[in-house]
Amino acid sequence: MRSFSTRTTIHAPAEGVWRILTDAPSYQSWNTTVTRVDGRIALGEAVTMHVKVSPGRAFPVKVVAFDPPARMVWRGGMPLGLFTGERTNELRALEDGRVEFSMREDYRGLMAPLIAGSIPDLQPAFDEFAACLKARAEAT
Repeated sequence: MRSFSTRTTIHAPAEGVWRILTDAPSYQSWNTTVTRVDGRIALGEAVTMHVKVSPGRAFPVKVVAFDPPARMVWRGGMPLGLFTGERTNELRALEDGRVEFSMREDYRGLMAPLIAGSIPDLQPAFDEFAACLKARAEAT
């Protein structure tokens, strides 16, 4: 199984960070890893990510878990679970109003060994996403 993850501490309350994470239309104003996010980030909704690491490609996902302001999970992939990518975003409140943000993406399924090899190294983009989220949340 291939996966990527990142983590950072943000000097902002979880509710404020959650608002940023769930405001799809504003992603491109603070997140340098995406060019556009279509859809509404809410349980059961479809969201399409347009990312800079794969220009010209769209990545449709479904919001399969949504627990404000602590956790949400997006899932996408091939039919019948042949290949699935699942991204989990979590916020954990810390002392003195800070929050720990973590994001992890795992790839599974029968086709995962074949497809995962063609996925570029997303670690720099994951770390950039976390840094952008931290900067945006701490600026408000």
